[in-house]
Amino acid sequence: MTGPAPEWEKRLEALWGSFDELPAEEFRARMAELTAEIAEDHPGTAYHELGGAEDSTGRPEQAAELYAKAIGAGLEGTRRRRLTVQLASTLRNLGRPQEGHDLLTAELARASDELDDALTACLALVLVDLGRPKEAAGLALGALAPHLPRYNRSMANYARIITEEARASGG
Repeated sequence: MTGPAPEWEKRLEALWGSFDELPAEEFRARMAELTAEIAEDHPGTAYHELGGAEDSTGRPEQAAELYAKAIGAGLEGTRRRRLTVQLASTLRNLGRPQEGHDLLTAELARASDELDDALTACLALVLVDLGRPKEAAGLALGALAPHLPRYNRSMANYARIITEEARASGG
């Protein structure tokens, strides 16, 4: 199934671009209007964007419910991977880091794309909350290493060693 029309995506982008200028209630209302246009044909996308609006305006409990509905509606591809980062972060903020961990590790095992580093960065945050800061540091360093202008191989090796040692010692 293809996603919403490019024209709708542009309006969505414009709405998110106006986020800082709108009061929270107005932003959520505009998002509800915009997603209502596609809800029948693209329910996963509608729930995802509604969840993002709730999350971004300080309503994580409502966001988590909408994100779960998006997954249940069969959201796939890049949107699903973005939603995974958002939901895992929300679960972490709600004091449910293990659920975020499980979600992130499953998604990382499921596919690979340009969002791998974002998923890994979120996983590092979750690991800190789970009391595994050394493993978190190793994962974060490993995600950063390919983006460095130099020392990529050394940093990637250090990251691997730290992560392996942390996992072997349980932390």
